[in-house]
Amino acid sequence: MSIAPCDVQGERDETLAGLAIQPEGADAAPPTLDVVIPVFNEEADLETAVRRLHAHLAAGFPYRFRITVADNASTDGTLRVARRVAAELSDVAVVHLDEKGRGRALHRAWSSSDAAVLAYMDVDLSTDLAGLLPLVAPLISGHSDLAIGTRLAASARVVRGPRREVISRCYNLLLRSLLRVRFTDAQCGFKAIRADIAARLLPWVRDSGWFFDTELLVLAERAGLRIHEVPVDWIDDPDSSVDIVATALGDLRGIVRMARQMATGAVPLARLRRELGRSSPDGELSPSLRGQAVRFIAIGAASTIAYLAIYLVLRLVAPAQLANLVALLLTAVANTAANRRLTFGVRGPERAGRHQLQGLVVFGVGLALTSGSLFLLHALTRSDRLAELAVLIAANATATAVRFLLFRTWVFRPGRTSPSATSRLEEIGS
Repeated sequence: MSIAPCDVQGERDETLAGLAIQPEGADAAPPTLDVVIPVFNEEADLETAVRRLHAHLAAGFPYRFRITVADNASTDGTLRVARRVAAELSDVAVVHLDEKGRGRALHRAWSSSDAAVLAYMDVDLSTDLAGLLPLVAPLISGHSDLAIGTRLAASARVVRGPRREVISRCYNLLLRSLLRVRFTDAQCGFKAIRADIAARLLPWVRDSGWFFDTELLVLAERAGLRIHEVPVDWIDDPDSSVDIVATALGDLRGIVRMARQMATGAVPLARLRRELGRSSPDGELSPSLRGQAVRFIAIGAASTIAYLAIYLVLRLVAPAQLANLVALLLTAVANTAANRRLTFGVRGPERAGRHQLQGLVVFGVGLALTSGSLFLLHALTRSDRLAELAVLIAANATATAVRFLLFRTWVFRPGRTSPSATSRLEEIGS
């Protein structure tokens, strides 16, 4: 897949020229903002949400707008309701897809829109609509390329249960640990992007479900784009139909896939940056370090799956701290051996015992992080197994980043290995 070069500044100037407030009656003019509401079986709540959003925009939004309901394979009366409301309200459109997937719905609606700025929000309208203009204003002015609502800023006001709070914070910690992102809230259903930027990034976004947001943001950040964050007021919808377990597993698979793509150069980020006129983000991995990182992440993902499986089995007969200790110890030994051979190219019995002892020291760091996280979780809230798993996954991700650093700079430092091992290490990293 290739992306043709373009005159970015000329394209931006042309786009911004169309952002002036259009006079009433100029129906043929494209809207400045297109707000997409992706829905699946939302017959009961859709009409109220669309009418409320339309009234808010009509009363105070200073630019032409459109609301697009993106129905992705609903099996109830959602499509019928959407079409009826669109017939009654101006500036409301409907897009129907035969396949399910929130990411697929957003991809289709955004790709076919003629608006200069594209946004989306969840149908439950959990985010206060007063945040919409601050969200899109930096995109309309040209100051930023993407904008996201964040529930994790100090000034955000959020009402939700401890379970969702823990899971959300753990997921974003996982992203910062494994993908080294700087944005704070990947999952808030309140985002916007410039249409010219979306045209460049969407062809490279593979996920069609809930990980779509995260993948788009990671690609944007790696491409050197500006991401504006807006603290929001947010009230949890207790009747949300989102399957948290399935979503969490899908997100984990997406993180592993993206880490692999970033390490192997599957996405031409350097070319994207050149075409967009952006500089490289700080802290980009060198080619040799990328090679080590992708092997380490693959081994870490396998170790995490094995760790969680062992933990869940032991948790049936043992308390959380003991199950965590045994599961972490067993996987730490296997993890050290696998990284010794595959990631850092050290083979043979020489120093194998020492490496395992040093690996156990690194294991102690991981144990401190996971045990401490469990202790805090149990001290602060009454948690269930899902919350425990979310905390442990995030703590393990942090421990994984620390483990890689210690393995590379201490346990398997090239100067501590034999000359033959060092040459093999250099060959693997090149």
